[in-house]
Amino acid sequence: MKRISLAMVMVLILTSLVSAQQVRIGGFGGNDTVIVEEMIERFVRPALAGTGISVVYEPVADDYQRFIVNALSAGTAPDLFYMDIFWAGSLMRSGTVEPLNAYLEKSSVLKPDHIIDSLLDAFTIDDQIYGIPKDFNTLAVFFNKDLFDYAGVEYLNDDDTWETFYEKLAAVAAVDPDIYGLALQPEFARMGALAYAAGFTPFDDSGKTNLADDGFVESFKWYTDMATTGVGIMPADLSQGWGGGALATEQVAAALEGAWVIGALKDEAPNLQYGATLIPKHPTTGQRGNLIFTVAWGMNAASPNKDAAFKVLEVLTSEEVQQWVLERGLAIPSRVALADNPYFQQDNPEAQANYTVFLGASDGNVLPFSFGIYGGDWMSPINEALSAVMSKQSTLEEALHEAQIRLDALMQR
Repeated sequence: MKRISLAMVMVLILTSLVSAQQVRIGGFGGNDTVIVEEMIERFVRPALAGTGISVVYEPVADDYQRFIVNALSAGTAPDLFYMDIFWAGSLMRSGTVEPLNAYLEKSSVLKPDHIIDSLLDAFTIDDQIYGIPKDFNTLAVFFNKDLFDYAGVEYLNDDDTWETFYEKLAAVAAVDPDIYGLALQPEFARMGALAYAAGFTPFDDSGKTNLADDGFVESFKWYTDMATTGVGIMPADLSQGWGGGALATEQVAAALEGAWVIGALKDEAPNLQYGATLIPKHPTTGQRGNLIFTVAWGMNAASPNKDAAFKVLEVLTSEEVQQWVLERGLAIPSRVALADNPYFQQDNPEAQANYTVFLGASDGNVLPFSFGIYGGDWMSPINEALSAVMSKQSTLEEALHEAQIRLDALMQR
């Protein structure tokens, strides 16, 4: 009997060792460490109690992109990990990230239509879904209500076209030589929303970029004209590094930013009364444009614990977790169902601004903040062209011609 009992105990021990699976999660360090570890403690561990699945978060303090690329190549990557859309494209094509379609088909709690379309599309290649967006940002127009009141000008609103938007900002700028209408960051990361509204796409059917595209030229001219006419100003000319900093000086009436600006305004200009509205509509097409800034959970294609990892992923992207994140003002949720969350109905600037950013993902021509294998190198010629024209160092034609030459050379490498 003792031998039988001992044998049974050994079998039970071995069975428990086999069934116990540790899922490693990789992500950013800093504030994310505290947030994810609390999510794990509050939601993941209780949801997986009794399954034999344990979870550990492994934050990366330094260059996260380099870490995950190298770790996947070396076979040491976590089971689940962050993928930023800005650089995820090459990773998803590398074969090191697991397609999730089969897991989504079997899941009863996570389906593709649970996630905002434009977000899921950002992590889909050839109909294969490689990441489940955990949160996101889009651009919105943040404006200083006090400056509009001072100028006696109607607030910006969701019905504005490029024309009415310009007229309102010009009217605010006209009341005082030290006040400007719009903070004009010389970057495609801001101007691109207008280009997309005009029908421009970064790459044509042949994979090339055409800066002579009518929509691109129109939006480039509209954006740079704001500076050359004095209606807008580059943040650097106010000794600021970005639009949010310029808005905080209370010398500009508006800036194109994401929800990330809310915390900055709270810290740098706590008394500023701000509002937020959607990007203005193109005057002819009636469309808006926008960029999606998002991070998804990806799965290691070499993970020994894929099924367990997906169970963890289901919890991390659940409505309960996303609502918890939203209500604490930590991020904008990726789930469609959260559109009706009571948080968004609150009558305060922060909640209303976050709701505007949420709506931006589904309104108009919305494309991910991603430029294929070229990454940030694709934007550099355009950014320099914007700066050259806005600072009156170059004409529009000269700047775009030079930018096109540089982009062509980039794509021929």
